[in-house]
Amino acid sequence: QVQLVESGGGLVQPGGSLRLSCAASGSIFSRPMAWYRQAPGKPRELVARVTGGGAANYAGSVEGRFTISRDDAKNTVYLQMNMLKPEDTAAYFCYAQYWGTDYWGQGTQVTVSS
Repeated sequence: QVQLVESGGGLVQPGGSLRLSCAASGSIFSRPMAWYRQAPGKPRELVARVTGGGAANYAGSVEGRFTISRDDAKNTVYLQMNMLKPEDTAAYFCYAQYWGTDYWGQGTQVTVSS
């Protein structure tokens, strides 16, 4: 069993920044990792993904504002979010797959509001 624990969410004004962290109880070495988000009444959507080698891709809505990174030594994945907009408000979830099984964190709430 693997646990993913997110942290770093909160309330921020438009234009502000937050950094989310996802700590895994198992090794993330060479494992693709991802961040998803879900706003009320909307389906969960992929925000950013990073391969085991560090290559990243992003949803078009966050490209140029968000950066996903990983520290395999700490078994942690990060999501740096800059220039936040009200439409970024959502619960953010960390995702990984281990041995063919999907694992999700409990989510961390990000609210962008003045």
